[in-house]
Amino acid sequence: MATMSPLALLLVAVAAIAAAPLAYGAACKGEASLKGVANDVLLEYGLPKGLLPDSVTSYTFVNATGDFKIKLASSCYVWFGDHYTYFDQEISGTISYGAISNLSGIQAKKLFIWVTITSMVARPERGMIEFHAGFITEDVPMSLFEKVPVCGNGLLGEQLRGAAGVIRELDLLPVAEV
Repeated sequence: MATMSPLALLLVAVAAIAAAPLAYGAACKGEASLKGVANDVLLEYGLPKGLLPDSVTSYTFVNATGDFKIKLASSCYVWFGDHYTYFDQEISGTISYGAISNLSGIQAKKLFIWVTITSMVARPERGMIEFHAGFITEDVPMSLFEKVPVCGNGLLGEQLRGAAGVIRELDLLPVAEV
């Protein structure tokens, strides 16, 4: 069995990596799917790459419509400053320059409840991102999303997400730990 020199091996690897997106794009006609680079797509659309956690395993994006679907290694929790956020294992929506609409798979904790984030709009002139949860909006500094956050398993967050967690947090009734 012949062995390849390190330089030849490197050239083969680079050629394979360069050809893979081209082959995939031709097969999917307008859809792109690459592992681990979904955060960079956000930058191309005027959004900070730190809106998504570090555990993206794959994504699909339809250029013609802006529809996307992101898969994470697992559901997880992230702190953005003092904002506690839950990411489902699958996130979807529609991206356009400076905005994401039809968003599903992301929730934020507000006071004692979890609210579903339905859209977001970048406001770079103010250095803010406007998050929408139905008719509720909140401006959050863009600086909190400059770095890609690390996904946490959020045992505490999972406990607080259910009705028992809300009751426990409000200290309304004693709730047994299981």
